Amino acid sequence: MTKKLMAAATLLLAVTQAGVVLAQSSTPAFQNNTSEASRQAGNNQASAELFYMLQQLQGDVRRLQGEVEEQRHLVDRLEQQGRDRYIDLDQRILKLTAAQQQAQAAAIAAPAPAPASVQAKDYRQPSAEESKAYNGIVDLIRNQKKYDQAITQIYEFLDTYPEGDLTVNAYYWLGEVYLVKPQLEQAKQAFSIVATRFADHRKAPDSTYKLGVTLDRLGEKEEAGRRMQTVVKNYPDSSAAKLAQSYLDGQSSGD
Repeated sequence: MTKKLMAAATLLLAVTQAGVVLAQSSTPAFQNNTSEASRQAGNNQASAELFYMLQQLQGDVRRLQGEVEEQRHLVDRLEQQGRDRYIDLDQRILKLTAAQQQAQAAAIAAPAPAPASVQAKDYRQPSAEESKAYNGIVDLIRNQKKYDQAITQIYEFLDTYPEGDLTVNAYYWLGEVYLVKPQLEQAKQAFSIVATRFADHRKAPDSTYKLGVTLDRLGEKEEAGRRMQTVVKNYPDSSAAKLAQSYLDGQSSGD
C-alpha cells in the first residue's frame, strides 16, 4: 500500500514538472510552418490534458491515503481484540479458581466419608441446539480453516453454555486454534483451564499434553517436562500418555 502511494506521488511530481516545462516553452519548433492560432490551440489542449491528469492523480493519492488509514484502523482493532481476549481468559481462570476454592472450603467444613475411588464429575449434557453450535465451530476449524471466526464463536459459545460437557471441549479447541495461529500465551491459558480446572474430563489428557507442547514452544522446557510427566502418571492408558512419553524420551536422549 505504501509503495503504491509513493509511486502515485512520484508520477504526480513528474507530470507537474512536465507541465512547468511546457508552460515555460514559448518558442515553437516550427514557427514558420505553424500559425499563431494553431499554436495557441495546441497549448490549450495540452493544458487541459495536463489538468485532467493532475486531477486523476490527486484522486488516486487521496484514495490510497484512505486505504492506508483503513488498514491502520483494522490492525489496531485486531490488536485490541487480541488483548481483550487475553484478559478475558485471565478472568475466566480466576472465576474457575474461585469456584473451586469455594467447593474445597465447603468440603472441609462438612467432610464426607472418603469414597473407595475417585469418581469422575458428571458434566451437564448438551441440548440439540448446543450440539449444533458446537459442531459448527468444529467445522470452521477442521474443514474451513476459518480460525478467527471460530475463536469469536467459541467465546460466544462459552458465554451461552457454561459448565457443560461441550464447554470443556470448547476450551480445548480454543487452545488448538491459538496454537495453530500461533498465539502461544493464549493457547497456554486455554489448555491450562482444561488441564487444571477440568482434570476429570475426557479432554484433560489431550489438553495437558498440548499444554506441554505449548510450554515447550514458549521455551519453558522444565515446565513442559513436568506437564508431560503428569500426563503419563495421571492418564497412563490414554493416547496422550504415549505422546507425552515420546516427548520425555526425546528429552532424555538429548541430554
